[in-house]
Amino acid sequence: MLPETPSTPSTPAAPDALDSDPGRLLARLISIDSVNPDLVPGGAGETVIADFCSQWLAARGFEVHSLEKRPGRPSVVAIARGTGGGRSLMLNGHLDTVSLADYDGDPLDPEIHDGKMHGRGAFDMKGGIAAMMAAAARATAQGPLRGDVIVACVADEEYGSHGTAEVLESFIADAAIVTEPSHLQLTLAHKGFAWYDVEIEGRAAHGSRPELGIDAIAKAGHFLVALEELGQRLAQGPAHPLLGAGTVHASVIHGGQEPSTYPAHCRITLERRTVPGESADTVERELTDVLDHLAATVPDFRYRLTPGLHREPFQADPDAPIVRALAHHAEQALGHPPVVRAEPFWTDCALLDRAGIPCLLFGVDGAGAHAATEYVDLASLDRLTDILTHTIADFCS
Repeated sequence: MLPETPSTPSTPAAPDALDSDPGRLLARLISIDSVNPDLVPGGAGETVIADFCSQWLAARGFEVHSLEKRPGRPSVVAIARGTGGGRSLMLNGHLDTVSLADYDGDPLDPEIHDGKMHGRGAFDMKGGIAAMMAAAARATAQGPLRGDVIVACVADEEYGSHGTAEVLESFIADAAIVTEPSHLQLTLAHKGFAWYDVEIEGRAAHGSRPELGIDAIAKAGHFLVALEELGQRLAQGPAHPLLGAGTVHASVIHGGQEPSTYPAHCRITLERRTVPGESADTVERELTDVLDHLAATVPDFRYRLTPGLHREPFQADPDAPIVRALAHHAEQALGHPPVVRAEPFWTDCALLDRAGIPCLLFGVDGAGAHAATEYVDLASLDRLTDILTHTIADFCS
């Protein structure tokens, strides 16, 4: 349901007086530092870029809502209200980026070479933000559609996805499109993940007294071998048709104090990537079985398993109306049916799907997400904007 107490939008100018060119909009977005401070302490966050998006959308007649449960981490929801009787559509994209450090050149200078715009976030995912904002403005420029058009520019997808989670506390839609980069291919599934800490307990003692000590690091070695074997079993087991099998790996290990002491603790942080049909609960049972077996077979093996952040995998219904509508308009623009694919990484699609909003992922072409150079193909940006514009007009009419 949509709140009925929006902020007052600016009086819109005539449509032809407002520039909705996605390339120029993208250049403005790239020039704004929006590094996620949960990834990089002291990062700029989303305040400045959220203010820019709010003003841009309000100038085009959208009612604008600012959500900021976490201070300094705002998300923006802009709505073009429909006349009634039509389906509502949410366009969702994240404002935050990864670090500017180690970027080749000026990450905030949107340079164009050979039809590509470079800069941090160009591909992941300010290109998608620019396309969805421009498309929403174009689709509603001549007046309201029957259904609501909702533009959600969210915070924090690169770390904990608190932005989309906060949006979903107040806003819902009949369908959604997440404009993460997908090379103009329909992304209908992606993996989830679950993080766990495994604390292996030993007993501290002087290195000269082995009869008193229990080496937690050595005991942890048994678990690392078992974890590798688990990964091999997953690789050989049932596979998702688009995503393949789930995976597991040890990410971080801490243990010991000094050379002359038996370590009392060793902590291993692991990540389990999940596919549809798997969940944090099934993963925890899987890990507990491995650890219980070690406790029963390895002398003095004691452990504590602590769950961390987890996010569910995602799978769209290929027959959902929004999937059919976007696929149709993509085929019209591309001249062939769009490729159907899946992503190994996690996106906010899973949160939208879990909230009961049918959705899919569809975005620009380019390269360099999280890399030292990053760019978006500008022809794909224009094409994406056109496809989204037609899809909005079709779905919400």
